[in-house]
Amino acid sequence: MTAPPPSHRAGAAVPLKVLIGCEFSGVVRRAFAALGHDAWSCDLLPAEDGSNKHIVGDVRDVLHDGWDLLAVFHPPCTRLCNSGVRWLAERNLWADLDRAADLFSALWNAPVPRRAIENPIMHRHAKERIAGYRKPAQIIQPWQFGHGETKATCLWLHGLMPLRPTDVVDGRTARVHRMPPSANRWRERSRTFDGVARAMALQWGGDLAGELAA
Repeated sequence: MTAPPPSHRAGAAVPLKVLIGCEFSGVVRRAFAALGHDAWSCDLLPAEDGSNKHIVGDVRDVLHDGWDLLAVFHPPCTRLCNSGVRWLAERNLWADLDRAADLFSALWNAPVPRRAIENPIMHRHAKERIAGYRKPAQIIQPWQFGHGETKATCLWLHGLMPLRPTDVVDGRTARVHRMPPSANRWRERSRTFDGVARAMALQWGGDLAGELAA
């Protein structure tokens, strides 16, 4: 399935064409769609919710399809993040690192005017391999958006303002980090928090549905 052609935009109250990359859960896609935007997700896996606004495939294949906003969550990060750096030499995983860095580079340099890419804190070997690398714009935590948990998440932003906390709550449980091994652990670790998704949709896209209904 491919996304529809770009729509003509003549005013503020017009839907943004949004691509949510590396997402099969639909959490962020639904958050943007709920506010009236033309939101699509893309992943190698089919959509959990069975949506027909999901593209199964490599997100790099649809980057030139006229998107207004690209938001990429949970791209393969095991080889890029600090927590996995010790295994690069020990297990000779440099080729895996190169592939992960190539993907991040393609997304970071995509021909889309507004871009947001999520990833954990990177080690120096990853930074050296990413074209046009620069420091993340901010580091957010779930507890800033209504979830009493900790999971430091870096956001690399282009053409977008840093997210403003929406609901600072108590609770600093590292639930995701402490998940026991299981067949579905990776699915839960790659799921965006609802509060974070709503903040992104509202602050980066705007409540178009509310504007049109007013």
